[in-house]
Amino acid sequence: MHAWLCENPTGVDALTWKELPTPAPGPGQVLIEIRAASLNFPDLLIVQNKYQIKPPLPFVPGSEYAGVIQAVGEGVTHLKVGQNVACLSGTGGFATHTLAPAALCMPLPEGFGHVDAAAFIMIYATSWHALMDRAQLKAGETVLVLGAAGGVGTAAIQIAKAAGAKVIAAASTDEKCELCRSIGADATINYTTHALPGGFRDAIKAATDGKGPDVIYDPVGGDFAEPAFRSIAWRGRYLVVGFASGPIPSLPLNLTLLKGASLVGVFWGDFAKREPKANAQMMAELAQWYGQGKIKPVIDSTMQMSQLKAAYAHMGSRGVKGKLVMVN
Repeated sequence: MHAWLCENPTGVDALTWKELPTPAPGPGQVLIEIRAASLNFPDLLIVQNKYQIKPPLPFVPGSEYAGVIQAVGEGVTHLKVGQNVACLSGTGGFATHTLAPAALCMPLPEGFGHVDAAAFIMIYATSWHALMDRAQLKAGETVLVLGAAGGVGTAAIQIAKAAGAKVIAAASTDEKCELCRSIGADATINYTTHALPGGFRDAIKAATDGKGPDVIYDPVGGDFAEPAFRSIAWRGRYLVVGFASGPIPSLPLNLTLLKGASLVGVFWGDFAKREPKANAQMMAELAQWYGQGKIKPVIDSTMQMSQLKAAYAHMGSRGVKGKLVMVN
């Protein structure tokens, strides 16, 4: 097998493509021949030693992937050789093969292709857990999605629309705003032309007829957080999803009082570990929605696994719309 090996987490340039022995699965594991692996923001942080999870060295990055089971370990009875699966295990994806915990593998129904499957679990699980579980989104409410043209942003738009909400999508270019409208957003805000903080707040006010959004989905953080929170509706829920812009913002807590609003943390990874039954039920419903055509990952482009460093550079340029997927 071949894999991108991180022996020194100083950044993307330190990754090397190496030939390694193909391992045999141990108890509770499966060996997967990887057909596709998606690039997520944590995949960048982890090779820079900036992610909250720091795997022992050396490791193979690539949190999310899909492929075909080649072998099963002792005790694995619900999966079989030749079966198509997707998996989000945190590492191992940027390779030709990997060992994965069988418990984390999602069997793929007929017609669920590897590229879509590799781009599915993280963004839809995060966005469903945020909107439907943590925010208790109701039909007829208004959702503002920040960073709306990215992976989790596009998933949030689709889930909110499927739930009957009105969606306002905020993104950094007209092209990205057009993408958001094409997948269901009712209105868009280009925050390059509606400058922070005043222009951005004015645009939110105009898009919500002065009421403000009931739910704000924020995977961006940084300078957007305070003006967005100041614009929230009475009893609004502000979903803290991530900090793609870099800085972790500070908010004056009196804003929660004045707005009767909630700051709500979203940590899907821990939810999946702490509440496995609820997570499994959620994933089954998401797979059903995919089959019904209600949701479908937006794929920016596919690139050969050997082009991983170029893919990281593309992601770092902030030009990605939806998900980047590496293929073998």
